[in-house]
Amino acid sequence: MERDMTQGKPFGLIMKFGFPLFLGNIFQQLYNAADSIIVSRYVGNDALAAVGSTGTIMFLIIGFAQGITTGCTVLTSQRFGAKNEKGVRRSVANAILLAIIIVFLTTLVSILAMNNILTLMRTPKEIFDQAYIYITIICGGLVALVFYNLFSAFLRAVGNSMIPLVALVFSSVLNVILDLTLIKGFHMGVAGAAIATVTSQGISAILCLIYIIKNEKLLWPKKHEWYLELGDSKLQLGVGLPMAIQFAITASGTMVMQAAINNFGVVTVSAFAAASKLHGLMSQAFPAMGQAMATYSGQNYGKGNIKHLREGVKVATITSTIMAVIMGIVAVILVKPTMMIYFRTAKEVADAFPAARTYIMLSASFYVPLSYIFIFRNTMQGCGYAFLPLMGGVVELVSRACCGIISVYLHNQTLAFFCDSSAWITTGIYAVIAYKFVIRDILKRCDENQQLVDVRV
Repeated sequence: MERDMTQGKPFGLIMKFGFPLFLGNIFQQLYNAADSIIVSRYVGNDALAAVGSTGTIMFLIIGFAQGITTGCTVLTSQRFGAKNEKGVRRSVANAILLAIIIVFLTTLVSILAMNNILTLMRTPKEIFDQAYIYITIICGGLVALVFYNLFSAFLRAVGNSMIPLVALVFSSVLNVILDLTLIKGFHMGVAGAAIATVTSQGISAILCLIYIIKNEKLLWPKKHEWYLELGDSKLQLGVGLPMAIQFAITASGTMVMQAAINNFGVVTVSAFAAASKLHGLMSQAFPAMGQAMATYSGQNYGKGNIKHLREGVKVATITSTIMAVIMGIVAVILVKPTMMIYFRTAKEVADAFPAARTYIMLSASFYVPLSYIFIFRNTMQGCGYAFLPLMGGVVELVSRACCGIISVYLHNQTLAFFCDSSAWITTGIYAVIAYKFVIRDILKRCDENQQLVDVRV
């Protein structure tokens, strides 16, 4: 089920590879939504707000760890494109060993710092304890979340996007079953939701690992290849560490936004939590396209075929623009039905609807620049350029932070909801400019047929 993305028409290659990623992302959002719906229905709105208020913290912690580990697989993709089978196996072994160290350190630090983080974010007192319980369990199970994503990234690096989808569908169904069992059956509240998430992801990680060992011999290292190698570590951390920092910087901005929203009370926090699930569902085509472009660009860069790479970027940009407009319209239409799913009474829906509608209207209006962020950032990272995508994270942070701080100063709820949109506008523009700089830099090293002449993987 490997796929060589260096030959053939870019549209077909990207769509065939990206569609399973899109379906996987949808299932990921659906089972995240299932957590929130089941929590809201069987525990209450305070519990929904508690789970929702930790979303940005999860993005910070998990994103940091995944940024390093996923960045490590860029080398795997490049070596696969260059037909360097031994190099592929060595990159896998090195990435797994690095991931073990990183997960241990991240888990320890996040658990120790969690109380202070929630306090810094001005988490409302009435939901503080539930938020702490939920996010601490998630941090304790970070190893499951990271290794599922790491093994999936290895498979995607060699063009296999179907098995990660199958594992994720299984995980989604299992997560819902465990949610209902632990929350409704055993009355475990938010702790049950967290345990369900960690357990289902852990089982998916094991399934992906078994598949790799049995069916993807190219991806499983031989006994003598299991060691940390300085050269590979530098290459992998050279991409992975900036990706992790970028995730952390971006997440810091979303935490400022969440802190701003927390100032407007539990009803607003609950409305934002529900609306965020709708936004997450409607915007999943964009990270799927980004993941596809990371593999596509990595393989083509590894082979040295820059003309093919540029054609793929053009196709992805046009396709994402069309999808962004369609998804934005659908998101606005679905606001009211979404509130009716998350809240139990007509009064609760009426209270939450204005805030939810405001957030979705603002977000959906700027899905186009959001889609560009994923395309150009992942393309640059697939080519091994780490610094410029990192600076894109800085742009996001500054934009969100400024908007959030001003909203708190003016006590303006609409401005707090505009934090995401402002970040997408500024970072989308930056990503386009940065990509053009990267392509010019790459073309300087190409021959007249746009074949890269000095690639080393």
